[in-house]
Amino acid sequence: MNNIINIAKKALRTEANALIKLAENLPPDFLSLVDAIIESKGRVIVAGVGKSGHIGRKISATLSSTGTPSYFVHASEASHGDMGMIVEGDICILISNSGETAELSNILNHLKRFSIPLAAISSEPNSTLMQAANFTLTLPKEPEVCSIGMAPTTSTTMMLALGDALAVSLMHKRDFGTEQFQIFHPGGKLGAQMVRIRDLMYGTDKMPKVAPETPMREALLEMSSKGFGYAVVVHNKKVVGVISDGDLRRHIDNLLDKTVGEIATNNPITVSADIFASEAIRIMNTHKIGVLIVTDKDNHPKGIFHIQDLLRAGVA
Repeated sequence: MNNIINIAKKALRTEANALIKLAENLPPDFLSLVDAIIESKGRVIVAGVGKSGHIGRKISATLSSTGTPSYFVHASEASHGDMGMIVEGDICILISNSGETAELSNILNHLKRFSIPLAAISSEPNSTLMQAANFTLTLPKEPEVCSIGMAPTTSTTMMLALGDALAVSLMHKRDFGTEQFQIFHPGGKLGAQMVRIRDLMYGTDKMPKVAPETPMREALLEMSSKGFGYAVVVHNKKVVGVISDGDLRRHIDNLLDKTVGEIATNNPITVSADIFASEAIRIMNTHKIGVLIVTDKDNHPKGIFHIQDLLRAGVA
């Protein structure tokens, strides 16, 4: 058992050290490739076979989801019709650790024929692939971590990390922010967290509103009719307080003889309709509250929502 643990730790350390060396020796053409992709009017085509192909598919998916349109083309399928996916205006990234993958030869000829820029990722700077490239991204020669030193492990980890570095560099150059991210990720929990509160909140017609001078008997009816367990205290068209279940319990003695102003909590936490649902969850957890009031910059009430609304939307 201890031997297996040691093997696993050694594998992780070896790959981690390889990534450190890659970071310390980032290929000189990296920046030029970033600029070329930014200036390109086409897409980034990523191709490879075997484990390099699997890595290429992930790199392409990451590029597409972070603002750089990209396709993955399997090198073998390219020779049987998929070559038509690579057109003038595109930039092609070919991945091969050896740089001599036979299936890439037809793509190389296609790129040369149509003057399509080529970026190559390989650990062999003198290989056929790297010699044909406009941009060479050379990986450090580090040992594979498998017991026979042949299965793509360390090399594919470096390929994947270099692809991530390329994607995040392009994000920075494009000023790709949360607005664009939400457009590309509408589904799942990521998409739900990027939804803005204005798309989830109830409007003021559903908001339980009372004035400071309102008798608590009337306030309780308003709270019950709207179903939030809260009442928003409004004075001169501005939010000035809130009544929660906790306020009711603290003033249970002679509650019906009091007015809203006597028991309300002043200066409640409010948010803008423009914040993301993920930020709303953080605020509610921090302050241990179940309802948030939405106001404009002048503190006029605009809406209300319950934490259950966020749960139903899949945010948390």
